[in-house]
Amino acid sequence: KAIFIVYMSIDLNTRLAKFEDLVPSKIPFVEGKLEGHRDRLNYSVIGPGVSEDAKQNVKIAEAHGFNIGGVNAAPMNGSGLHSHTTAEVFLVYQGRWRFYWGVDGQDGEVFLNRRDVASFPTNMFRGFQNVGTDRGLLFVVLGENDPGVITWTPKTLSAAKDTGMVLLDDNTLVDTDLKNIPEDKKILDPLNENEIKTFDNYSVEDIEKCVVRFEDLGNVKITDNTNGNYIAYIEQLNLNGHSIEPVISHHPGFNLGAVYGDDVRIKEFYTSNKHEVFMSLDGQWKIYCEDQEIVIGPKDIFSAPVNTKRRFEKINSEFGFMYLVRE
Repeated sequence: KAIFIVYMSIDLNTRLAKFEDLVPSKIPFVEGKLEGHRDRLNYSVIGPGVSEDAKQNVKIAEAHGFNIGGVNAAPMNGSGLHSHTTAEVFLVYQGRWRFYWGVDGQDGEVFLNRRDVASFPTNMFRGFQNVGTDRGLLFVVLGENDPGVITWTPKTLSAAKDTGMVLLDDNTLVDTDLKNIPEDKKILDPLNENEIKTFDNYSVEDIEKCVVRFEDLGNVKITDNTNGNYIAYIEQLNLNGHSIEPVISHHPGFNLGAVYGDDVRIKEFYTSNKHEVFMSLDGQWKIYCEDQEIVIGPKDIFSAPVNTKRRFEKINSEFGFMYLVRE
């Protein structure tokens, strides 16, 4: 009986984003010079994301059906109030973070810690702030290949303008301390009162339904016969013969799940004709793709080539936690 082995011509390292290799933007958005927003680094890992910095480095440019970015912020720093037209899902890797919302940031707040997840609805103003004692790290998954542009509150745009930072009507970011506004362009008009009324309002109770805390995973996880634990955050997760129902009822156009535990391994190869991304939060993970293999550690991100057979296992002895993002 003949055995066929598929040999890949793809170098898996070109699909690996090691955290230490990521090149951040230091002023990624219009509010980047404001107190509470200036000590922040923004990463575009997969796709350009929503960065307003024309020079933002993108690690993996291939369209995946979603974008993945990162935010590294000093204590009491973060993002001003803004809204998105596509999904924004936060994965807390380091620190304690405060998320607040409403056009004035007064409608409510929730606090998230390491390994917690929050999926914020579209068409609402939200901001976030590192309220821990050390630098904090978030990764963010945004919906669709083109996640659109950010809409800022009028107050944020006004405060940013006082620091010399303006957005033009084509969404170009200009630091007027460094260059003039082109003659054929004009500054973006802030939202008026009627436009602001079209944005949605949410209570704390509403947003808590969009949050999954690590301490609560025991109530919703599936434990496999290999002792690994599986969780579906958004959309159904199909893995190792299990179909796991999601905790959050959003439909952002991508699937977010996770595997975790002291002993996690998928022994059988499986194939996907869509993009699948592996994000290690804890532990060392070996991912096998056809005849190749690659190891990712904490904060590393790997995108498996479409239509390849793959399986994975945790290879260190300590606790491991890894997100799976699927198109």
